[in-house]
Amino acid sequence: MMSIRSFLSNTRGATAIEYGLIAALIAIAAITAMSALGNQLTTVFSNVTANIKAS
Repeated sequence: MMSIRSFLSNTRGATAIEYGLIAALIAIAAITAMSALGNQLTTVFSNVTANIKAS
C-alpha cells in the first residue's frame, strides 16, 4: 500500500512534462521569429542586388 501512495504522490514526471512544454513553446517562438527575420533579410538582399545591377 505504501508503494502505491508513494507512486501517486510522485510529481517528478509532471515537472518534466511541464519543462518539456515550456521548451517546445520557446522553440516554436524562436522558429517563428527566425522565419520572419529570414523573409526580411531576403527582401533586403534582393533590394541590394537590384540597386547594384542598376548602378
